[in-house]
Amino acid sequence: MAEKQTHFGFKTVAEEEKAAKVAEVFHSVAQRYDVMNDLMSLGLHRLWKRFLSLHARVRPGARILDIAGGTGDIARLLARDAGPTGEVWLTDINGSMLGVGRDRMLDHGLMLPVAQCDAEKLPFPTDYFDLATVAFGLRNMTHKELALAEMRRVLKPGGKLMVLEFSKVWKPLAPLYDTYSFQVLPRLGDWVTKDAESYRYLAESIRMHPDQETLKGMMESVGFQRVDYFNLSVGVVALHVGYKI
Repeated sequence: MAEKQTHFGFKTVAEEEKAAKVAEVFHSVAQRYDVMNDLMSLGLHRLWKRFLSLHARVRPGARILDIAGGTGDIARLLARDAGPTGEVWLTDINGSMLGVGRDRMLDHGLMLPVAQCDAEKLPFPTDYFDLATVAFGLRNMTHKELALAEMRRVLKPGGKLMVLEFSKVWKPLAPLYDTYSFQVLPRLGDWVTKDAESYRYLAESIRMHPDQETLKGMMESVGFQRVDYFNLSVGVVALHVGYKI
């Protein structure tokens, strides 16, 4: 039987190989990840994450799952709103990224529960969380529909999923965006992290990720309702929101 294939950037690889290849990328860039985010987005990633946190409308005491949470930006913002009675889990499949995130939380005086886990097989009970978030992580997952279904499973009825991800930019700006992505970004990655290939993969993975309407349809196909999205920075990034009814 032929092995199943998937994409790793513009390359085609066996499905079972993708997770390891993605892991290599994030092990390589973990220590300089935040610096690169600031440089390559000109600081805009902080505004995008703030937009998510404002629209999350977190109440004190909320149970929140941050998936592919990496260095902890989203978890930190939401933990502040959930307060001391809240429960905010920082999770990631990559141990290097999760270690950086855990240390950053401690630097901010936050002792959040942390778990290294695969979004496609979440180790949490059904109907448990009020809110699940995934920021800039969904595009790296091999089986996106399976991961989205798992996110829905762990949410309470009435719970909300928020997906912040690179998306399809406004068409007139696409040529300029392509030049930046494929010419400038790898050079920047080489300068800061000594790893141009990881940032070439980043640019390619963005192009392979579903567009705004396709992702909306994927969320609806696994049972999310009232799905909508907000285009940020002319579509460079989109925030999708769906509910478990």
